[in-house]
Amino acid sequence: MSEKLREMVVRRGNSEITIRRLLAKHNLRRKGHSSDSDLELAVSRAVNETGSTYGRKMMTGYLSSVGVHAGEGRIGRVLRAAHAPYHEERSQGIRNFNPIPYNAEYMGHKLHMDQNEKLVMFGATHVIAVDGYSKKIVSNATMPAKNNLAIYEEVYRPAVIHYGMWDQLRVDYGKEFYLCLYMQERLSEYRYNQQREPYLQTQSTRNHTVERMWPEINNRVNYPLKEALVQLQDQEAIDMEDNLVRFCTSNLTCQMCQIGINRFVNSWNAHRIPGKGIPNYLTGSGTPRKITIDLLPDATVAADMYDRDMGSSLTRISSFGSDPFLSEVDRVRAEQHFAQYYPHLSVVFDSAVNYNYGPFKDALICLIDVTRRCS
Repeated sequence: MSEKLREMVVRRGNSEITIRRLLAKHNLRRKGHSSDSDLELAVSRAVNETGSTYGRKMMTGYLSSVGVHAGEGRIGRVLRAAHAPYHEERSQGIRNFNPIPYNAEYMGHKLHMDQNEKLVMFGATHVIAVDGYSKKIVSNATMPAKNNLAIYEEVYRPAVIHYGMWDQLRVDYGKEFYLCLYMQERLSEYRYNQQREPYLQTQSTRNHTVERMWPEINNRVNYPLKEALVQLQDQEAIDMEDNLVRFCTSNLTCQMCQIGINRFVNSWNAHRIPGKGIPNYLTGSGTPRKITIDLLPDATVAADMYDRDMGSSLTRISSFGSDPFLSEVDRVRAEQHFAQYYPHLSVVFDSAVNYNYGPFKDALICLIDVTRRCS
């Protein structure tokens, strides 16, 4: 501003100190940016929701995703000053190194999909899909157990419907992606670059773009919840051989995970990747080739097509434990009773990621008791 005034031949009152005093006197600041006090409050609230693992870049992305805009430098200073123990915790360890994976040529070149089973023993498996060029997480799902139909319906299909066809789908050798690979090959003529193979299977450790996400999700979501669940097991408060307990544990853990992963996805997609940019902006209007929804049938129809063409059948439903409810009325009654005690599960998750596992453990015991009474 001082330089602009000099260009306009304003001789007096245009020093930086004078301008800063004038701005402070009239409480003026850059449009759309938060004051220091507002920013400190927003960061404190965000730390309570995300825990200790969000540094300045991810915190900037998280705040941007909820409508609070400020520079990385300002946010970093607030994190260092107001949340020093968490800052020191983040500063330690080699997990902070950020290796640069390969580069895809454009949005829609490669779609990476992978699963995470850190909580598989408690009935929660995550699957995400990441665009190789923008690094945007284009879809995700948490399910009781990995399943071809669920992965196609909740991850692959919505990504392609929303963004368009990718030239190549990259996965590991797991059987859970068979339906996605089948549909990717079936729709290969609708791709932008048809010279490439429609899909590529590699070892999971070589699927770098998506593997990069799992340490972040483990630290921010899986490990805090797993710690609470292991404590319950050690205290013999839950019996994972009991089908009702398995069902309830999976149900609540999946809900809790989805809260954390949704926060992570919104933050990741809005944060700045050094030397690259912001994933949300890099996606542009999507892939070069869009397709109509009628080319992507729902999971049941797609599975029927797979069975007919491939001569083998896919597991339609994968469960964890046994559904104890005899009717939908009983299920709704149990959900209503549980909601009276825990109307906002996000608050329970907030506590878990800040090392207070009590609310999550209590919520699970409550859900098991309510389910026994209503089933």
